[in-house]
Amino acid sequence: MAFPRGARRLERFTVKGNSLAQWRNARNPLTVAWNFFFIQLSRFAPSLRLKRLLLRCTGMKVGHGAAVGQMASFDFFFPELIELGEDCIIGFNATILSHEFLQGEWRKGRTKIGRNALVGANSTVLAGVVLGENAIVSAMTLVNADVPDNAFAEGVPMRLRKR
Repeated sequence: MAFPRGARRLERFTVKGNSLAQWRNARNPLTVAWNFFFIQLSRFAPSLRLKRLLLRCTGMKVGHGAAVGQMASFDFFFPELIELGEDCIIGFNATILSHEFLQGEWRKGRTKIGRNALVGANSTVLAGVVLGENAIVSAMTLVNADVPDNAFAEGVPMRLRKR
């Protein structure tokens, strides 16, 4: 699935002022609390199978064999917009987002990690990004654009490199 570089697919919602201060208008607080509980449990769960089960309780799509490292964190406002492909690896303390709060607006979008993709430790994947199949994201990378199939991404700002 190829997309033009830098094309994040985000739905935009305008607000007056600080959108984070108005988060209750974006999502029901009980839903956020539910999602927060299960995502926090998954961060500490020792079993990959248990992590997958806990993440699925939030509506997240988690493929068979997906491996999520300790302390990995997922968006608890809209986890149902996150998809982890089969046999992907999410590294230690990585962050996968599906929303962003800004001044004057907030945005949400589907974030997809492809089959056999790797997100390195301490990396952040922003909302609306697609990582292709077999894509590799180096540790401590800010993924602010799509990564094509079989590509290698690294750095801040993110750069694509040949494998």
